[in-house]
Amino acid sequence: MYINVFGAGLAGCEAAWQIAERGINVRLYEMKPHKKTPAHKSDNFCELVCSNSLKAARIESAAGLLKHEMRMLGSLLMSVADRCTVPAGGALAVDRDMFSKGVTEKIKNHPLIRVTECEVTELPADAVTVVATGPLTSDTLAEKINKLFGGELHFFDAAAPVITAESIDMDNAFTASRYDRGGDDAYINCPMNKEQYELFHAALVTAERAPRHDVDVMNPKVYEGCMPVEILAQRGLDTLRFGPMKPVGLRDPRTGHRPWAVLQLRTENSEKSMYNLVGFQTNLKFPEQKRVFGMIPALKNAEYVRYGVMHRNTFLDSPRILNADFSVRENPDMFFAGQMTGVEGYMESAASGLVAGINAVRRIEKRESVILPRETMIGALSDYIANSQAKDFQPMGANTGILPPLEKHIRDKKERAGEYAKRSIECLNSILKNI
Repeated sequence: MYINVFGAGLAGCEAAWQIAERGINVRLYEMKPHKKTPAHKSDNFCELVCSNSLKAARIESAAGLLKHEMRMLGSLLMSVADRCTVPAGGALAVDRDMFSKGVTEKIKNHPLIRVTECEVTELPADAVTVVATGPLTSDTLAEKINKLFGGELHFFDAAAPVITAESIDMDNAFTASRYDRGGDDAYINCPMNKEQYELFHAALVTAERAPRHDVDVMNPKVYEGCMPVEILAQRGLDTLRFGPMKPVGLRDPRTGHRPWAVLQLRTENSEKSMYNLVGFQTNLKFPEQKRVFGMIPALKNAEYVRYGVMHRNTFLDSPRILNADFSVRENPDMFFAGQMTGVEGYMESAASGLVAGINAVRRIEKRESVILPRETMIGALSDYIANSQAKDFQPMGANTGILPPLEKHIRDKKERAGEYAKRSIECLNSILKNI
């Protein structure tokens, strides 16, 4: 008795782990290292592409609550992430190489997980299967999925550049977190005055962009959370100052005042030898990235470990296709997990794999699926992908807006978030023994 898992990304590894930990053999298929997508470079599993941040750590936040629920459910990825953190203020960020390596070792060393390194090109009809091949599913399998469900959606995803720490001009930068949260060494802040910012903005909106592949041009949607910085900048002169370059909560120690605009750099690894440009996902040509971003004083001599890239992303029309346990409505032996289901974010993807893995086991054991309560963040996301009433279904990350309202209206935002968290934990605790 075994269950197939296709894809060794965050959702696939979490699904495989949950299945194996429940005593069922797993056949995990991953096309690395023989074939990689344009966005992936490492041979390891669970490669973090866009960012090394797993979002807010506080349980009183939507993202923090999601991660807490995952810990309660025995998440492999959360246990690894908690062991390889890097400073990130109020966020949980990881050394991405250490994280990927840690997950890979856990998966490959599990006695009930057999890894096969090959590209999957067919959807089996005779075995319980979790498909977690991600937003960059290979063309052959994507065609099979497209044929099975009668259509797929496309949008673009983008990654931010990564630079070396030693190339940052610290005479034009300072270390601090917003409102002094998380210690002074959480971020390197690259301030700009009004004149510098306006010159930078003018260069950014006119910079030359990299051409897109023909397959991408068919439906050029861009998910708001990964919007290229040059597209954001086109919306207006001050858009970046109220977005990724907002100076709120920061004070430049050289002047004693809040800067006009700030680019934040977040450490990529535990050695703090590499930093990524926070919120600077981009589709600019590589020389243009060096030229334009070099107009930020602290980055005038920046050395790039990885330039920003833009790539295709795909997801299902899940409310039409999937149940809240992530099984296919017309074939309950098949499960989907990860970003292709319409959850947006690293841990959201992993959480969907966790739910799909648990329910794949229950399917093979002929037991009723576990549907987590909507009062939990994972349950609310599961409900969203299965029951969204939106005419134009779009990816969704963890947020309190998808949770059922509290019985008592609470004006204070922090207190309200705390009540959401308290309710979620109580709901989850009440059913843990049955999962």
